[in-house]
Amino acid sequence: MSRSTPNWSLITETNPKSPISESYRMLRTNIEYSAIDQSMQIIMVTSSKPSEGKSTTSANIAVAFAQSNKKVLLIDADMRKPTQHRMFGKSNRIGLTTALFQQKELGDVIQMTNTDNLWFMPAGPTPPNPSELLSSNRMAALLETAKQAYDVIIVDTPPILFVTDAQIVAAQSDGVVLVVDSGNVKKEIAAKAKASLDHVKAKVIGVVLNNVDRERSDSYYYYYGEKSEA
Repeated sequence: MSRSTPNWSLITETNPKSPISESYRMLRTNIEYSAIDQSMQIIMVTSSKPSEGKSTTSANIAVAFAQSNKKVLLIDADMRKPTQHRMFGKSNRIGLTTALFQQKELGDVIQMTNTDNLWFMPAGPTPPNPSELLSSNRMAALLETAKQAYDVIIVDTPPILFVTDAQIVAAQSDGVVLVVDSGNVKKEIAAKAKASLDHVKAKVIGVVLNNVDRERSDSYYYYYGEKSEA
């Protein structure tokens, strides 16, 4: 696929002084505070259903961390419907699936971005067995290798209620951010998404409420921290 120009969704890069960009920085700060007593290196982002803004949130969180001088890797693990490569104007010809099939080394599938300190791993070609790949020893080894090279790893996954992919990655992550479109997702659906994460003992560090303020043309993002329970 040919490369394209990064789009407006990457607002933390294109308009870092906007109110929405400030909301992403607040989200970053809250994530950092949630990690005072434990490692919060691998952060997974998911939603209950498609089109809630999880990929946009993943990308902007990654940029926000990179802007705070952290070395960041953004992984598009939504192998079924990858979108991050479009957001960053990158090729999706090789990526996570290529590395997991051992067709390329990890370093060969990681791309630089226009943001200092931010690297990006696209999903790559859609495989016939995404869940099996994500639960493989190769995926665990890939994450361990990445942890040695990056301060923060943001993983964009499919919606939690549609396939098992997100649950698999959640179990390998230090924390999970759940994105909820407050205008379209009913409370019971959001609760079901949270229960699916609880089922794999994932640490939900917060919920991003998208489209809260309907009087504004842009989406608004807010963060609710959650204390971990023993």
